[in-house]
Amino acid sequence: MQIIRIREGGPEDIPAIFRMLDSSVEWLVSQGRTGQWGTKPLSESPKTVESVARYMDEGDVFIAEVDGVPAATLTLTDSAGAYLSHLPQPGEPERYIHWLASDRRFKGHGVGSALLAHAVEETRRAGVSLLRVDCYAGDDGKLVRYYESNGFTRTEAFTVGENNWPGQLLARRV
Repeated sequence: MQIIRIREGGPEDIPAIFRMLDSSVEWLVSQGRTGQWGTKPLSESPKTVESVARYMDEGDVFIAEVDGVPAATLTLTDSAGAYLSHLPQPGEPERYIHWLASDRRFKGHGVGSALLAHAVEETRRAGVSLLRVDCYAGDDGKLVRYYESNGFTRTEAFTVGENNWPGQLLARRV
């Protein structure tokens, strides 16, 4: 049995985080699911590089390791990004999940769910009772169902950008 260990991440983890993101894009493209993150490695997108660094500065990065190998990541901040400013604000303190991704070599090992459970505990430890996340809601809706299977509930559907990227905001009380 493989051991999943969750640790705090830092700037030294940026290369591993982008390996995870790029691995996810490669897998999505192989599945014909290019609507979420496109077809090019996210490490080559200046906008994504800036976003990952900004959320890292604003929040807490966590890395799930399997047998010592970085396998998945997420970042927790105190609010959603500006791209969701058009949606109703929660009206209470929250913790917000950004950039949940896993190295697809670890698909099915439970690393994403372990990180989500860790985010719940970190939110509770911070004395906050609302944890939110948004995700791609296009194609077959599988990603939305993944969050629902981890205790989240749909709250707002939205679109962003000139290509009307379909998103879903989800929340979980902790």
